[in-house]
Amino acid sequence: MRIKRAVSAIKKRRKIMKQAKGYYGGKHALYRVAKQQLLKSGVYAYVGRKQKKRDFRRLWIARINAGARLNGLSYSRLMHGLKLAGIDLNRKVLSEIAISDPKAFSALCEDAKKALA
Repeated sequence: MRIKRAVSAIKKRRKIMKQAKGYYGGKHALYRVAKQQLLKSGVYAYVGRKQKKRDFRRLWIARINAGARLNGLSYSRLMHGLKLAGIDLNRKVLSEIAISDPKAFSALCEDAKKALA
């Protein structure tokens, strides 16, 4: 007995077309093009999840550097001073402190300066 694929084939195509909804041009209307675009979109999404981590780290470093320079230090000297002082805070937390509580950040900078001296 042979297997007729009509229903499952239509379901498979419908699933792809539903995912491609909103794409520009033929990418949302033509099955083959939509399938190719979904594969490419998946690659973009995968790469984007990696880039997001890099982008946030760059943002945190920029914020910490800005706060450090207001207190007479460079980013690298601040981080080295904090390490020598035994203050173990990650960049995300340091950037939050630099934005929300400048006085506490200044105190951290002073501790870093003492450790460097």
